[in-house]
Amino acid sequence: MKRFVLIMNLIVCLSVVSKAQEPTRWRGLNSSGIYTVEKPLAQWPAQGPKILWSSDHIGIGYSSPAFANNKIYVSGMIDGQSVLFVLDQNGKEIQQFKYGKEFVESYPGVRSTPTIDGELAYVLTGNGELTCLDLKTGSLVWKKDFTTQMDGKNIQWGYTESLLIDGDKLFCTPGGKTNNVMALNRMTGATIWNCPGLGELSAYCSPLLVKLPARQLLITHTSNHVLGIDAATGKLLWNSEHPNQWAVHPNTPIYSEGKVFVFSGWGQGGEMLKLSADGSSITKDFDVKSFDNRIGGVVLIDGFLYGSGDSDRSWQCIDWKTGERKYSTTEVGNGVVIAVNKKLIGYSEKGELFMAEANPSGLKVISKTKVTLGSGENWAHPVINKGILYVRHGNTLIAYQISE
Repeated sequence: MKRFVLIMNLIVCLSVVSKAQEPTRWRGLNSSGIYTVEKPLAQWPAQGPKILWSSDHIGIGYSSPAFANNKIYVSGMIDGQSVLFVLDQNGKEIQQFKYGKEFVESYPGVRSTPTIDGELAYVLTGNGELTCLDLKTGSLVWKKDFTTQMDGKNIQWGYTESLLIDGDKLFCTPGGKTNNVMALNRMTGATIWNCPGLGELSAYCSPLLVKLPARQLLITHTSNHVLGIDAATGKLLWNSEHPNQWAVHPNTPIYSEGKVFVFSGWGQGGEMLKLSADGSSITKDFDVKSFDNRIGGVVLIDGFLYGSGDSDRSWQCIDWKTGERKYSTTEVGNGVVIAVNKKLIGYSEKGELFMAEANPSGLKVISKTKVTLGSGENWAHPVINKGILYVRHGNTLIAYQISE
């Protein structure tokens, strides 16, 4: 009996540790943009949700915050340097770590959202410096350079990928001829595998990991194609041509029920790819040219995709199964979308912040306000954590109360 109790306690402890060490991911669970909140506000106050606090000292950037260890991790550029800021739950700075020279050309500032796994932080500059930091000591664990060590070549608006970790693997896209897409050992930085892909440049995309019965599949964009790679071996299984005017594909694909939706802006639109049972091949199901979301992501709720276009600057709803457009409206400006408890949260390029019903019959805005703090472009993807909505606007992070 005592042995049984000891074994059960060990299992519980291991499960807690495993859960605590789950790495953070850009746009939440599986990069889906879907969040859950207990007792969410049915509607916001007339003046907008209450601002619990704001911090205007996080540096210049377009990335989102990450949450782990009961802390907030957000990166910004200060005097040309990339800085990882560690904040407490009230927005007070606890620590900061410099980790490289940041991209200072067109639209200067940090692009990549930090990935936190336990007490290690993984950060990427717009110039392609990939760094693993020990958060306890502040010391460098390892560093790799995409351009000088991995035959990569930087792209017009800088490397933007938010790093994906699964187990001991860290996936990244240097965009080199040999080291096109790579899996590195997250503890040492050593190469686990390198995939030459099609030899194209990186394309601003944060990849998707799909777990199938037969294998795990890594799906990402390079400049003119979508790639499907065996996540265990690095073997390129399939590719699908998906170009646009500027080779910019920052949206993480969406997976559900054996299908992958890929999408980008400048009139390219979205297309549905059907995976074979083992993920080794694809067939094209349909495309939706109007749904040409540039940088704002989409969400999939109850069989419908919600998001906004670029050339077609409307908010749209697309039937996941057929590709039929259910509605199109310009009631609010186009921009970023996430979802909470099956309601849409939109953050437009005009600085409009709104909540709406996820309803294929039309965009039904419940509440709307204006983000007045911060400056620059309204491009960062909002994040929800513990009933609080976090919106980054330039050098400012704002915490909104959206639950009771």
